[in-house]
Amino acid sequence: MSVMDSETENRFVALETKLAYMEDFMEKLQEEAVAQSRQIEILRKENQILADRYKELLENTDVPNRRPPHY
Repeated sequence: MSVMDSETENRFVALETKLAYMEDFMEKLQEEAVAQSRQIEILRKENQILADRYKELLENTDVPNRRPPHY
């Protein structure tokens, strides 16, 4: 009976070890997802600022519709 208990204990230890690694991985994955979410939000804001500036430049710049001099 002690062989079975030892084998069962080894299996539990293996499962607990595997679970600990999975929990650590999930925590790191969550941290990375949060960091990427923050970065995406920053990039969206920067993109909106650039898009607004571009629209403003288009509205305020009077570009003639003619061929460039090198043609």
